[in-house]
Amino acid sequence: MTEDLDDNLEDSLASSQMARESVWVKELGLKKIQPVAALELRSVDLQSAKNNQEHRTQEMGLQRLIVRRSQSFTIQLHFNRPFHSKKDSITFVAETGPAPKELLGTRATFLLTQARQGNGWSASDFTVHANSLYVSLFTPPSAVIGPYSLKIEISQDPSHSTTHPLGTFILLFNPWSAEDDVYLPSETLLQEYIMMDYGFVYKGHERFITPWPWNYGQVTLSAETFLFFSLFFRDFPGKFEEDIIDICFEILNKSLYFLKNPSKDYSQRNDVVYICRVVSAMINSNDDSGVLQGNWGEDYSRGVSPLEWTGSVAILRQWAARGGQPVKYGQCWVFAAVMCTVMRCLGVPTRVVSNFRSAHNSDANLTIDTYYDQHAEMLPTQKRDKIWNFHVWNECWMIRKDLPPGYNGWQVLDPTPQQTSSGLFRCGPASVKAIREGEIHLPYDTPFVYAEVNADEVVWLLKDGQAQEILAHNTSSIGKEISTKMVGSDQRENITSSYKYPEGSPEERSVFMKASQKMLGVRRTSSPFLDLLESGGAVGQPAQLQLHLTRKPEWGQDLLLKLHARRVADRAHPQGPIHLVVDFCAQTLLHNGGTRKPLWRQKVHLTLDFGEDIQWPLSLPYNNYRNKLTDEKLIRVSGIAKVEETGRSMLVLKDISLEPPHLSIEVSERAEVGKALRVHISLTNTLSVPLSHCTMVLEGSGLVSGQISNDLGTLVAGHTIKIQVDLYPIKAGPRQLQVLVSSNEIKEIKGYKDIFVAAARAP
Repeated sequence: MTEDLDDNLEDSLASSQMARESVWVKELGLKKIQPVAALELRSVDLQSAKNNQEHRTQEMGLQRLIVRRSQSFTIQLHFNRPFHSKKDSITFVAETGPAPKELLGTRATFLLTQARQGNGWSASDFTVHANSLYVSLFTPPSAVIGPYSLKIEISQDPSHSTTHPLGTFILLFNPWSAEDDVYLPSETLLQEYIMMDYGFVYKGHERFITPWPWNYGQVTLSAETFLFFSLFFRDFPGKFEEDIIDICFEILNKSLYFLKNPSKDYSQRNDVVYICRVVSAMINSNDDSGVLQGNWGEDYSRGVSPLEWTGSVAILRQWAARGGQPVKYGQCWVFAAVMCTVMRCLGVPTRVVSNFRSAHNSDANLTIDTYYDQHAEMLPTQKRDKIWNFHVWNECWMIRKDLPPGYNGWQVLDPTPQQTSSGLFRCGPASVKAIREGEIHLPYDTPFVYAEVNADEVVWLLKDGQAQEILAHNTSSIGKEISTKMVGSDQRENITSSYKYPEGSPEERSVFMKASQKMLGVRRTSSPFLDLLESGGAVGQPAQLQLHLTRKPEWGQDLLLKLHARRVADRAHPQGPIHLVVDFCAQTLLHNGGTRKPLWRQKVHLTLDFGEDIQWPLSLPYNNYRNKLTDEKLIRVSGIAKVEETGRSMLVLKDISLEPPHLSIEVSERAEVGKALRVHISLTNTLSVPLSHCTMVLEGSGLVSGQISNDLGTLVAGHTIKIQVDLYPIKAGPRQLQVLVSSNEIKEIKGYKDIFVAAARAP
């Protein structure tokens, strides 16, 4: 009863108070002020499709936000009421990596303001439409790249705030921004070195350069594209798989730097030089759970032959699917092509470069010694120094704030494990300009790369294990035909002049002597080789010898050559006839510059009078080299001619590349996204032997989801096989279809076809 009386009394007093307030408001002519509801987030739209289009990441997908640093992007926040800038305070928080901290640059907090100030993290230029707030977010050009989480803290007063997650986004380098260290001021170059997802790796020999098509595939089929095709194209056979961009960041997270100190590693991911060195180490697996395991032998039974890879996507997906177990196997062009995919995906302009006759100068003396015996057999050496037929690396474009002015631009990165750099198997970045000028003291690994393109070759004649004489001192035989794909074209571009001055020019020799003195240091005074260089080298010979092919060399045919010998005057024997005993030897030439045991020998006796020319025919039968060549199908024919009158010897060489059968690829109709495209492939076995266990692999970013494989069986000598394949193009624009046919006899019969894919027609 007492409680009821108390309640009635309280109600009466409350009513009386409300009545008095109404009188006051009425008498004073005031409006009654209603309390403002707390600002609450209802939904978020990161506007991924629009932002990705503006940031040129749309081909990586449209469902999740992928943006480039130093460029604004807009998001929409929907609240329970309109946002009031004078009463509501919103703080944005962006975080990346483990234990993010502002001091490490892995956490950023920034208030919503009307105008952006400076180049730091900001949320500004907002507009209000009813209950929606549109905000422009800006990331600084020095921001850490990688996956971020984004959230807001809302407060009406300092004592109370609420936190709301907004979602995640991925931040990449931005070569379109003049503030970014990877800025490249040419849209044409950016389309080639960032957006182009196919290209060529150049292989073979300096005189037989072969374009090897490669699917970089840094942008892959997105989920919404897959959904579109699945719904509207009943016969579409695609399969959505993990995006390559996720694998690229997984590579960084498997590095030894991350495993040792994750927070510190993340804090350095704003630095393109740091990222390049980490990726260079992670593409090989010599020190860590890297992507590829190298194999320079001939047994690939536990994996895939390096010659059988046609693109990076299959390699990266296999590595990720197996939890970071190295993929078997890679060689230099595979390492470099995969690194190109990763760096382009991260936003760093990158290209693949091939150096023909590339030196591996492990003792840093700028000379590579090669040895022959008196029977013209090229001999193995215990030294690690060698001359590769070709070697492939990368160039990445960046500003080098760690170097003096003038060394920005292209930088050499080499993921092939040749030697260690700061304890890990990696190489670079080394400024191409520094290499050209011989500034080998500049980091990173510039002396090693300088030697790859500039070392001198000294060829020795050995007898009883002892060096008898110098057969040749070649100052221009190393670093030949340095090549990359031409911008906007399928043609090869020779970029040798960016690495060195013209061979034999005063500038080239001056730079070489400067680099030699820096590399040898105190050893210079006791270097007989430098003395040889300064003295002008060896004396002349009484004859000139050359080897020529008399017909096109084809695998399965006898090789026909001729020796062209001409008598010339020299100081030691200025006139009269000379007698030559010429020993010839043919050996399989390996990719690393070494050789196998001789597969053919011949001895020739010649007498040459002054001014006389002799052409001597030579024949290397097919049966001598059948089943004795490597997949590269290269043969070195060497000749040592001993001059009986002087006792001195001369060397003559001829490297031969055997051409495989030709692969034909034709497309008869217009290519269109989502529409079946029939491709006609034919191969004629021009050899005299069958091609057994033939397999065909098709790959092409935007044309094929993953790979298409077919077993073709045995192709009889002289016969032609014709195949028809239906493709369903996934992306519009210029694309490239790559086809690889492998057999027991020949591993690399490869062809490609450029295809322009039109956008899907409106229904």
